[in-house]
Amino acid sequence: MSSYRDRWRDDLEAGSGRSGDYEEDDDSSSGPFDITSTKNAPIKRLKRWRQAALVLNASRRFRYTLDLKKQEEKEQLIRKIRAHAQVIRAAYLFQAAGKKPTDPGQGTSEFKPRSGDYAIGQEELASMSRDHDISALQQYGGVKGLADLLKTDAEKGPSGDDSDIVKRRNAFGSNTYPKKKGRSFWRFLWEACQDLTLIILMVAAVASLVLGIKTEGIKEGWYDGGSIAFAVILVIVVTAVSDYKQSLQFQNLNDEKRNIHLEVVRAGRRVQVSIYDIVVGDVIPLKIGDQVPADGILISGHSLSIDESSMTGESKIVHKDAKSPFLMSGCKVADGYGTMLVTGVGINTEWGLLMASISEDTGEETPLQVRLNGVATFIGIIGLTVALLVLVVLLVRYFTGTTTDANGKSQFTAGKTSIGDAINDVIKVITVAVTIVVVAVPEGLPLAVTLTLAYSMRKMMADKALVRRLSACETMGSATTICSDKTGTLTLNQMTVVEAYANGKKVEPADKKALLSPMVASLLIEGIAQNTTGSVYMPEGGGDVEVTGSPTEKAILQWGIKLGMNFGAVRSNSSILHVFPFNSEKKRGGVALKLPNSEVHIHWKGAAEIVLASCTAYLDENDHVVPMDEEKGRSFRKAIEDMAAVSLRCVAIAYRAYEMEKVPKGEEQLTQWALPEDDLVLLAIVGIKDPCRPGVKNSVQLCKDAGVKVRMVTGDNLQTARAIALECGILDSKADATEPNLIEGKAFRSLSDARREEIAEKISVMGRSSPNDKLLLVKALRKRGHVVAVTGDGTNDAPALHEADIGLAMGIQGTEVAKESSDIIILDDNFASVVKVVRWGRSVYANIQKFIQFQLTVNVAALIINVVAAVSSGDVPLNAVQLLWVNLIMDTLGALALATEPPTDHLMHRPPVGRREPLITNIMWRNLLIQAAYQVTVLLILNFRGKSILNLKHDTTAHADRVKNTLIFNAFVFCQVFNEFNARKPDQINIFEGISRNHLFIGIIAITLPLQVVLVEFLGNFADTVKLSWKYWIVSVVIGLVSWPLAALGKLIPVPKTPLSEYFARYFGYCTRCFRRRPRGSSNQRSENCNSRTENSNSHSNSNSHH
Repeated sequence: MSSYRDRWRDDLEAGSGRSGDYEEDDDSSSGPFDITSTKNAPIKRLKRWRQAALVLNASRRFRYTLDLKKQEEKEQLIRKIRAHAQVIRAAYLFQAAGKKPTDPGQGTSEFKPRSGDYAIGQEELASMSRDHDISALQQYGGVKGLADLLKTDAEKGPSGDDSDIVKRRNAFGSNTYPKKKGRSFWRFLWEACQDLTLIILMVAAVASLVLGIKTEGIKEGWYDGGSIAFAVILVIVVTAVSDYKQSLQFQNLNDEKRNIHLEVVRAGRRVQVSIYDIVVGDVIPLKIGDQVPADGILISGHSLSIDESSMTGESKIVHKDAKSPFLMSGCKVADGYGTMLVTGVGINTEWGLLMASISEDTGEETPLQVRLNGVATFIGIIGLTVALLVLVVLLVRYFTGTTTDANGKSQFTAGKTSIGDAINDVIKVITVAVTIVVVAVPEGLPLAVTLTLAYSMRKMMADKALVRRLSACETMGSATTICSDKTGTLTLNQMTVVEAYANGKKVEPADKKALLSPMVASLLIEGIAQNTTGSVYMPEGGGDVEVTGSPTEKAILQWGIKLGMNFGAVRSNSSILHVFPFNSEKKRGGVALKLPNSEVHIHWKGAAEIVLASCTAYLDENDHVVPMDEEKGRSFRKAIEDMAAVSLRCVAIAYRAYEMEKVPKGEEQLTQWALPEDDLVLLAIVGIKDPCRPGVKNSVQLCKDAGVKVRMVTGDNLQTARAIALECGILDSKADATEPNLIEGKAFRSLSDARREEIAEKISVMGRSSPNDKLLLVKALRKRGHVVAVTGDGTNDAPALHEADIGLAMGIQGTEVAKESSDIIILDDNFASVVKVVRWGRSVYANIQKFIQFQLTVNVAALIINVVAAVSSGDVPLNAVQLLWVNLIMDTLGALALATEPPTDHLMHRPPVGRREPLITNIMWRNLLIQAAYQVTVLLILNFRGKSILNLKHDTTAHADRVKNTLIFNAFVFCQVFNEFNARKPDQINIFEGISRNHLFIGIIAITLPLQVVLVEFLGNFADTVKLSWKYWIVSVVIGLVSWPLAALGKLIPVPKTPLSEYFARYFGYCTRCFRRRPRGSSNQRSENCNSRTENSNSHSNSNSHH
């Protein structure tokens, strides 16, 4: 544990603040592909790596990266639409400031209802909403009149039956917008054709076809050119099919991301619907953190403030009330709660127009993609150099007459060879060189990331995780710590009141009304019904009562029902004067009520010890107000501690009477009124049970084994948090449950920055924390070099989710604001799903490494075999068609087989992946070099000594060469097929573990082998092969099969922990310094210094070696 932690501490960039992530990157000294995080990366930085990449097919290579041009166009369009919204707002403010009575002749002509289903049309509604026309709203009779025109009820909503919904959809449109069509298959086919090397090969194929037919006739002359053309077309079609299927997966995931589910009121009942199913006339409850799902008018609200920045571009929070009732789709609720009447949906809203204009996704790149582009560029440069060398050598040998045909005759003789033959031979040489480039430049390597991410994202949906940012998938594999909420994530979120203290004593059972004094019971029911954002629906024909709201609200409402509460009757018995919505900073919420007898009651509900601290009295059994003395206060605090110790969430309910004269009179003063929160009378303290999720202890243990520390950050009482942490294994024992492992939010925030960083490392549980404490913890941990994943559900969690390396929002309890700031949404709010995301993150990285190892082995072997053969004999054993087939196995099919390996438990028994760790590890280098060396050795022996080994001396030279080359090709393909199994488990001897679960891998092997047989046995003219006897087939299979025991033996060879790249850099660094800063001593002395330092370096590497 300590060693990898130290490594993370040294990785300064990985842990720097959000702005700091790129300070180093912007420095010209860092490489263009050296990007550890693409979250909030500057455009300049992204342009830099694109310009540095060696690319053969830009439209395909950059398809799944951020389209910088489209992003710019999108931002311009947003600015344009925001400007429109600002103009409307300015006009509205100007109109309001004028306060002139409207001219009776202008605009106030009496509204004439339409005939038809609805007395008002879409045009009038759109015009009123767009222009924020308050006078038009007044003409329609205010919100109540407008609701009547729309045949809906301002409290109960529309009838909600299917025919009514369809009628509304037909009259006013649906809450969808026209989406730009996704790319068709033909577009992918066209993009696959744009590969520069494939274009050159097609031109060469056409030229070869024309010359072949001209010189040898159509019957024999089409083979060379036709076979290359067919091979190129096959590569293009397979590539296009693979890319198209991938794009469909992304399309489905994007649709899922936009599909928000929310509550609407229909026929007096709250029901959950998709945002796409909202219709004009719906009544929608809004609370803090929600997105306004359509244009609408405020029916009623308390302290309702809206963040309109998504539409206006200004971060100003706008207060909404009867004077300013218009709500714009796409905006967020910043504070308070209320209900709205929907007046415009889909394309009839400003937001709909905006989304229809920018609905095409502009893509996003991931750090791994950028790094792989760097690897592909490096390999590509080597490949191009090698191909150029082969081209020069072959052309020089050909024109100097050194290259001979099958009969030993020189292929080119100056003055004798015809121009047509010479051109045909040169085309063959160019074709071989270009094909080497096709094999050498791993164009599919960066795209393999997208392939594995698309596969992982689809599978993660099944594991209840919706990925909003691609890069989060792979970053999760590097996570070293998870800061998790308690409620709903580690616990089930199924809350029930199990203990209660009222009238100064414990009430057993907690829900027996007879045990409460009449006044306490009455005040409790009044406070529970009015001081809530939840709702109770009682079906008219009888049946089960439906309770909606947050889990805590539901638990208290259900307790109220058991105490005899009639929700509707209690709410209609008093009117709400003012509301202080529950606030995660203050941890309480309050409401001021006006009773029929003009009395005013102020009810408070919140964290038990905080509300208790504001209480100066309580009601006894005789309904007498008894002052709270020190002893009684101590007994209540003891009750809270006892309940918290058995992991109960403690909530206190209190009230106070208030004088009507002191209540502010005007509406504006009332909205500014700070509810009195002192001199409260305690009514009850309740203990709410929220059991731990089953299996959460195993999930926490799995994280510990994987080197990921789980920290609980909760707003709950520290003792409740401690009890849950012990139950789910975050704290191992009661001995661990002491400071600084266990800390309160206010204690943490009061520390100095340096001390906070130091303490952050040790924290396991933080209780009574505010969202700002969570943000401070994230910042402190990132500065210590950690890669931090954070869960959050509230609006105030948004900064922490944004700051973290991976923000995980809760899908059920999470607000839209939290979800929008997150990178991944956990759909079932379950901690076990968070751990599955870690597994998938590691799997993405591991799969890419498997593919790199496999592809580089093919690259190295194919390059060396063709180069050595070309330089020594002027001919290559692997021709263009054969290399294209190998490229297809390696690039497209290989990526499909290896990039879609499901995650294994083995991944969770190793430390997190360092974001600066080399992509090609020492283990991979070992495996790669062993396999490549074996393949090159065997195949070159066959190339130079094949005729004698295979006993082909009695055959004609031409036939013997074709048999030998066919065997080399066949053995080479079998080597890749068998090596594909080795690549599955780079560091495990058992390469077959879990193979039955990867159906795609088995399918690809099952396709490759029969195709190879067909290619060799039946398509000889096409692939330039001959039929092989069964002996040669056995030889080919045995050559491939040897790679299995060879790989197993290779895995017993220890490798140094220090990455090879670092080792070489250190070695060359020492030598460079020795020669640059020459000491005054003799050259021998200098040489000795160098040698001693290098020896130290070697001994350091060897001491770190491991199996």
